[in-house]
Amino acid sequence: MRSSVGLLVQILVGFVLVASSTANFYQDFDVTWGDGRGKILNNGQLLTLSLDKFSGSGFQSKNEYIFGKIDMQLKLVPGNSAGTVTTYYLRSQGSTWDEIDFEFLGNLSGEPYIVHTNVFSQGKGNREQQFYLWFDPTNDFHTYSVLWNPQRIIFSVDGTPIREFKNLESIGIPFPKNQPMRIYSSLWNADDWATRGGLVKTDWSKAPFTASYRNFKADACVWSSGKSSCSSSSQSRPAWLSQELDTTSQQRLQWVQKNYMIYNYCTDTKRFPQGLPKECTAH
Repeated sequence: MRSSVGLLVQILVGFVLVASSTANFYQDFDVTWGDGRGKILNNGQLLTLSLDKFSGSGFQSKNEYIFGKIDMQLKLVPGNSAGTVTTYYLRSQGSTWDEIDFEFLGNLSGEPYIVHTNVFSQGKGNREQQFYLWFDPTNDFHTYSVLWNPQRIIFSVDGTPIREFKNLESIGIPFPKNQPMRIYSSLWNADDWATRGGLVKTDWSKAPFTASYRNFKADACVWSSGKSSCSSSSQSRPAWLSQELDTTSQQRLQWVQKNYMIYNYCTDTKRFPQGLPKECTAH
């Protein structure tokens, strides 16, 4: 507890004004695998990942972050993307890692993508929620955001919240707050499970499959050499550090979950016959 409190105090009082600059993938990310299938283009303004029958590709952020608001614009694999998975997530290191996941499960042409979300804390996940989108995510770029502060994690799409995971440590549920995380993304073949439980296989005649990224923004605390510094538009405490859903945002969240949620672990009584996880019934 002492180390946790100390870390939060350090973050809260350790703000420095970091000069803002236009997002540049050369500056912010490394393509880490794929043997040339991941490319940074347009003077660092665009990044693409590709998948063919030999390999996918991926990248990771140069920085580690501890709390912040992370935005990325993605344009997903168009056409028949069945069997492909595009991931975009934050993750810490070690066997008791923390993780905040967006995964985009491809599908047959004309069928909707499934947006898969999950939260891991201290190596434990199993908190999946899945959604359809209310637009075609392959026609244009859309903004996928993670707000992560000491009180909550909020997943948003184009500014519309789709999921909130609250800090419920008071009832014994671990919450990601002590481990800095990097941003990762990958495009890979998962046709053994991704589309209708693996019934639909990847059509390699459509390869290479390509996903595109632009306009990365991290208004966040950067972790370096065991210390945290936070960027903000002013020297005051960043708004995202205590941000929560206002009434309008709560209504939008309810709209998404009523109309577009297709799986919620908190209602899966067959999966949890001994009782739903505690966070599902907490008020």
